[in-house]
Amino acid sequence: MIHTTLFLSNDTSSRAVGVDRLAKLLQDESNVRLVRTSSRGAFFLEPIIERDMPDGRIVWCNVTADDLPGILAGQGGVALQSIPFLAAQTRFTFSNFGITQPLALDEYRTRDGFRGLEKALVTAPDKVIEELKIAGLRGRGGAAFPLWSKWQAALLTEEDEKFVVVNADEGDAGTYCDRMVMEGDPFRLVEGMLICAHTVGATRGYIYCRQEYPAAAGSMKAAVHIADEAGLLELDGRRFPIDIVMGAGSYVCGEETALLESLEGRRGVVRAKPPFPAVSGLYQKPTIVSNVLTVATVPSILARGGAWHASLGTDRSRGTIALQIGGRVKQPGLVEIPFGMTLRRVLEQFAGGMASGSRFKAAQVGGPLGSLFPESKLDIPICYDAFSDAGAILGHGGIVVYDDQTDMVELARHFMAFTADESCGKCTPCRIGSVRGRELLELVQAGGATTADLTLLSDLGDTMKTASLCALGGRAPYPVLTAIEHFPHEFKDRLKM
Repeated sequence: MIHTTLFLSNDTSSRAVGVDRLAKLLQDESNVRLVRTSSRGAFFLEPIIERDMPDGRIVWCNVTADDLPGILAGQGGVALQSIPFLAAQTRFTFSNFGITQPLALDEYRTRDGFRGLEKALVTAPDKVIEELKIAGLRGRGGAAFPLWSKWQAALLTEEDEKFVVVNADEGDAGTYCDRMVMEGDPFRLVEGMLICAHTVGATRGYIYCRQEYPAAAGSMKAAVHIADEAGLLELDGRRFPIDIVMGAGSYVCGEETALLESLEGRRGVVRAKPPFPAVSGLYQKPTIVSNVLTVATVPSILARGGAWHASLGTDRSRGTIALQIGGRVKQPGLVEIPFGMTLRRVLEQFAGGMASGSRFKAAQVGGPLGSLFPESKLDIPICYDAFSDAGAILGHGGIVVYDDQTDMVELARHFMAFTADESCGKCTPCRIGSVRGRELLELVQAGGATTADLTLLSDLGDTMKTASLCALGGRAPYPVLTAIEHFPHEFKDRLKM
């Protein structure tokens, strides 16, 4: 007889800190039912065990084996709604997290799953695109391109085949929201792909998943199979097959045209644009390429309406943003909030300040190509326009915090070396510029550089920004130049006298 139901996350991050060991111990309890859910994203509290009590859901955090007897007895724990990190968020795309089992189709449906698809199927394609336009949804990857514009271009291009490609090559350091969607709420991604396919008339879908995400790929394969068995891939009188394709570890394949080259079986090298993929993409056919988070946001917009989505956020940054906080902070984890909150408030309210014994030095937003923000620049609103005006990018929403022990010269060298290693080699500014940039920074480290070398580094950065073929070379100088701008003494102190 089962008397107690306990909820444990099955997310990779949860398993990394021992939740599977706790589950194994609990399996020996005959009166316990274990439910493996998606993650709430509060990684600093993991392992977490939850239990429904008469007064609501109770949570035990940072659980060890010694805590299990008390949990089974219903002793201790805190109310879920009393955890500030979770209570202060506005979750829509991540509303199922910590609640549903990832591969339970009935649970997804119970929580309005496939409601967006149902509405899309009885709505004319141009009206679906109009809802996206009203919603103001911009791509949640790097370029923040209006999604409706892509869909309209693909819809208006007449071809016998069209494709939907999900960019799941989440390669930026400090980002993991795409992985969490694929592992924790995979039917949301399937639904978003089906809405897109119906709207633009696509005939096949692909999910291009990074090699380092085996659990996410496995979850997506299982979800696609379950959806297929349930008849959900029968779209407009035909089957819409979805294939999961694994990448091979190339960072530049996060760029949409390099990804398409890889999908076609060639080396991942950036293509010149135009033509853009929405007109001529995979196999020269119209192709919608969007990252996981963008596609996963679409179902809620169709279900609730574009005006609902537009009511959140700022004037030109509508909806919510998924921030992934990491580095030297007390509370790393996933945060979903409307656009507009300042970076400082995010770090104070959600990151909980610096880790014990650490002092803040800089925050980098937007992955290894993102700008560095010192303490004096933290009052910037988190939205596309404010970041653009500051010469920065939101990128995929990753925030990495550095403490006062960070060597900014070495950090700058590391980022330029990263670009040199990951460049596809298609264009000279990125291929050669990144190597020369790394060499100049190594010269600074060795004490052999002069003021003229820093000027040369700045000029090199300007050339890379304006002449590179894609964002890898175009954004590579930003962390380097902002490090020099905000921490000039660390560079000047090492110059040759």
